[in-house]
Order: sequence, then C-alpha cells, then structure tokens
Amino acid sequence: MAGNSQRRNRRTSNKKGAQVGSGGKRRRGLEGKGPTPPASARKGHVKNRVANAKAKQAAARRPAPRRGGAKGTAELVVGRNPVFEALRDGVPATNLYVQQFIDTDERVRAALQLASERGDVNLMEAPRPELDRMTNGLNHQGLVLQVPPYDYAHPEDLAAAAFDDGDDPLIVALDGVTDPRNLGAVVRSVCAFGGHGVVVPERRAAGMTAGAWKTSAGTAARTPVARATNLTRTLESYQKAGLTVVGLAADGELELQDVEALDGPVVIVVGSEGKGLSRLVGETCDVRVRIPMPGGAESLNAGVAAGVVLWEAARRRG
Repeated sequence: MAGNSQRRNRRTSNKKGAQVGSGGKRRRGLEGKGPTPPASARKGHVKNRVANAKAKQAAARRPAPRRGGAKGTAELVVGRNPVFEALRDGVPATNLYVQQFIDTDERVRAALQLASERGDVNLMEAPRPELDRMTNGLNHQGLVLQVPPYDYAHPEDLAAAAFDDGDDPLIVALDGVTDPRNLGAVVRSVCAFGGHGVVVPERRAAGMTAGAWKTSAGTAARTPVARATNLTRTLESYQKAGLTVVGLAADGELELQDVEALDGPVVIVVGSEGKGLSRLVGETCDVRVRIPMPGGAESLNAGVAAGVVLWEAARRRG
C-alpha cells in the first residue's frame, strides 16, 4: 500500500497542464508603469496626429541623406616636382614609392621630409623596373606618389546637410567642365562663400584628381563633392526638394543682379567655357541668367563665373 501511494504521488507531481498559481501576474500588476507620456507621443491623441503630420511634411521637404556616394579611382603622381607639390599642398596620399639607390637632390629630400612629417604616408623603396611598370614607362624621376580614390558624397547629402543645419542650400553643379583645375577653383570658391558643396557628372567631366586638390588650396578637405549618375535627374530631384535651379548662360533671360532666388535654397549650374550648358540641363533650369561684362569678354571660365555668382549669393544672404 505504501508503495502504491508513493507511485500515485509521483504521477500527480509530474502531471502536465495548468498549475494552480498566479504566475507572478498579481505582483507585476502592482508595479508602476512609469510617467505618463506627453500628449504628442500618445497614439490617437490630437497632438500626436499633429506631430506626425509635421514630421511627414519635414520628410517631404528634406529627403533623407543617402550615404555612400560613388568612389573615384586611384591615381599616381609622378616626378620630383609634382610629388613635392602634391605633398606640400595637402593632397591625400597613401604611399610614396622611392627608387632604390636614387640620386637625392633638394626636391627628393624635401618630399621625403614632408611625407615623414605628415605621418599618414607610407615610404616604400622599389627598384626602377617596378616604378617603370607602375607608371607605364613615364619619366617618374625616382618618385611616385599614390593618391587614394576620392570618396564622393551623394548629391542628396548636400541639400540634406544644409537643411539639417537650418541653412538654405547653396550648391554649385558643373555641366561639361573637364578641367580639374576649374573644379578645384570652384571648390575653393564654394568654401570661401559659405556654399554647401559641388556636384559633378559621373561621365565626361572632371573629377577630384590630384590637380583639383592642389587648385582647391586645401579647401577640398572641408567642401564635399558629389558625383551624379545623371545630372538632369539630380537637378529635378533638387527642384522637388524646394531648391531653385539657376543656370548661367551668355544668352540668359535675366541679369545676375535681377535674380531673386539667390537668397534662398538654390543650385547654380555652370557649363563649360566653350559649349555652355547642355540642352537638357538648360531646359531643366528654372531660370537662366547672364553675368554683365561691360569689358566686352564673351565668356568667363567656370571657376571665375562660379565665384562671381557665389559672391552675389553670399552678399544677399548677409
């Protein structure tokens, strides 16, 4: 009998199914739920609906940044003077290749000293045949500087960053400008007059090469450059975000001093010195303006033209 009783007890203790008890629900029910959230955070409250509506309006006006623009290509600067000047002017670099048993002169010593002082440039010794192969037989004079690919911004980042800072975007877009020195000059002017960046097309246009870096006089480190797959579509995207697209053209319908849009969110489009704006880009512009030139010159290069318009925009924004 005692054995049967123990077996029944074991079967009862191992019984599956619901057990008697609250499972801790009563204790949790006595705990506080924290402070009451504000009305704007309570679902269904009128202030919550108003806050959501304002957030949607802000999102429509300011597109979310799309980080991770296109990457440029690596570049080699060859020759004693070009390498020295690139290092002196702060052009980004990863490696400085020095020919074995090189005959040092003042330029070589200065380049090595600059590379050592910067601290972010690796000094690599290489035999002459290796440098010949790297440069495809160019006259490297025993010095080759490797410039890393430029990290371009996304075009939408430029306007979004300005809006986030409470500013009206001031952006310059280049259409058909193929000289890197012109690009560097535009970057320098954008930085000088408080602009928010430069947009260049992905094809048939100058990119951020070592030459552009040098002409920018160091301002390329503070002024983002974005690369657009299709410049026309990029300009249309800016228009949807509330920016006015102002194109520079010798036959523009307005003179620069008559353009009211410069004190608001604006994109200034500059074409090449020879051809000006392309047809599709010109048709996309909200207004085309001309720079008065009483001296009789037919046109200005891209860097000078952008600087003139940026100065006028900065003057108006005060």
